[in-house]
Amino acid sequence: MDSFSAITARMPALRAEITAHPERHRILTGERPTGALHLGHLFGTILERVRLQQMGVETFVVVADYQVITDRDSVGDIATNVREVVRDNLAAGLDPERTTIFTHSAVPELNQLLLPFLSLVSEAELHRNPTVKAEAAAAGRSLSGLLLTYPVHQAADILFCKGTLVPVGKDNLPHVEVARQIARRFGERYGAVFPEPAGLITTAPELPGLDGRKMSKSYGNAISLRMTAEETAAVIRRSQTDSERSITYEPDRRPGVSALLDTAAVCLGRTPADVAEEIGNGGSGALKRLTATAVNDFLAEHRERRAAIDPATVSEVLHDGNARAREIAAATLAEVRAAMGMAY
Repeated sequence: MDSFSAITARMPALRAEITAHPERHRILTGERPTGALHLGHLFGTILERVRLQQMGVETFVVVADYQVITDRDSVGDIATNVREVVRDNLAAGLDPERTTIFTHSAVPELNQLLLPFLSLVSEAELHRNPTVKAEAAAAGRSLSGLLLTYPVHQAADILFCKGTLVPVGKDNLPHVEVARQIARRFGERYGAVFPEPAGLITTAPELPGLDGRKMSKSYGNAISLRMTAEETAAVIRRSQTDSERSITYEPDRRPGVSALLDTAAVCLGRTPADVAEEIGNGGSGALKRLTATAVNDFLAEHRERRAAIDPATVSEVLHDGNARAREIAAATLAEVRAAMGMAY
């Protein structure tokens, strides 16, 4: 695998090429519908996919319902979570005329690619994947076959539509490398079918949770996109800060204060230090009021658009997206079978 610095060095040229020829690319991205999407999702991934869609890049968004059970025993309220994921993506600006939104479980041809793909990776390679190791440790349970093969599932997501770009943060680059490896090995063994996708490192800031830890649904430190303005203000008021009157941006020493500054700053388009200087000796009360106002102002239009999306629209988007994804997956699977000599 190329070093992170080598991959980073290629980003300016890749971004320039995408800008010049967006029609040459196809993006695969998505979410695991384990609960409500939050502000970190919006800034970290959703707004980037909207931007790329607006540039003219064909976009696919998988709502990875099968992957919910990679690290848990049940799917929870999966139907509600799937529909809410779709609603938030539409409210953020994804256009179903230009972006295909689909679910894993509705595209069996995509999942069937796992069989040949699994033959192209070794058990040792799967165990070495850093994300698999981290998620296995966090799960606090024995490693399931589904979790072990999680990177191969993601490779099938990327390659079924012959995706060329995968917007990722640094931590997810190993998954893109698995997809590149599988595409390359399939070509060496059976003939060229798949392009080698490139990881497109996102430039979005990594927004911490309200307690300074990673923003996560499981930590309860996230601002959900489905919250009302009143609920948002309440969760910010309850966030833990400290007793110091002067507001300073010191993430290591003052994680709660700094997390609120990060949140306000990203919504205002400013730096955390600039926001801290504005508040000065106003204390945590002034910081929380400013942060609540910044978040609610930023999300106001999103919430308005979200409220206007009715259940029938969500169902239609999923129905049409699933049908299109299945058509593409069936064509790809037919190519795979032909390349393997299994077209009877």
